Amino acid sequence: MIDKLFPLDKNYILRQAQFVLEEELLDQMIYELKRSYTYLYNPLQLMDQTYAMILDTFQFPSDRVRLIYRQLCGIYRFKNRDNQLELLFDGRTHFDKFKEEWEACFIAWLRELGQHEQYVKTMLRMTLLYDTESRAEWAENHCKAFINQYFELKVVKRQGELRLKVG
Repeated sequence: MIDKLFPLDKNYILRQAQFVLEEELLDQMIYELKRSYTYLYNPLQLMDQTYAMILDTFQFPSDRVRLIYRQLCGIYRFKNRDNQLELLFDGRTHFDKFKEEWEACFIAWLRELGQHEQYVKTMLRMTLLYDTESRAEWAENHCKAFINQYFELKVVKRQGELRLKVG
């Protein structure tokens, strides 16, 4: 599972909800990436070689996109770091509530990020247009940096721990 990214990263129910949704939301990331590419670069949906490749690719190394997912998970926990459980009167468990809220926020974030060329290009390089490991690594680093900048966060490494910090 995900290590603590900041000292008060103790919302274990939320972390578990994010972990349970991981595979489903990784698929959603790729779906939103294809939508974003279409919106930004091919709004008329003209079928060329690149567009066909993007639409038809479903197999690629998923370890890099998983890292981006987990980064977004950590950012969400950082921004919603109150781990006090509220009283729920609608019959749901906190686990179910956290799953619903995380999924809704995650999809909204993907759509926001998908409006930025830098995010779309780097995600494509490490997923649907994957060609070499070195390019994928470069794209991953740039994507992580863009996301941190977008959410105005810094990742500070102290005493061997990575910590999130408001920029």
